[in-house]
Amino acid sequence: MTPELLAWADVIFVMERHHRNKLLKQFRTSIRNQMIVVLGITDDYEYMDPRLIRLFERLVPPYLGMRVE
Repeated sequence: MTPELLAWADVIFVMERHHRNKLLKQFRTSIRNQMIVVLGITDDYEYMDPRLIRLFERLVPPYLGMRVE
């Protein structure tokens, strides 16, 4: 994560509340008007786990104004 990426983002998605807290603690000056969405997904999945991807596909689109089919 970099301050530039955070400043660029309109919406920031994190899996757990403590991820949001860490971002705010470390990068507060880079996060201004962005919405931070806590998805409520425990961080115990392996990288690219198909179950995790399905969760993202279900939980993220409504925040981006997309329909979930």
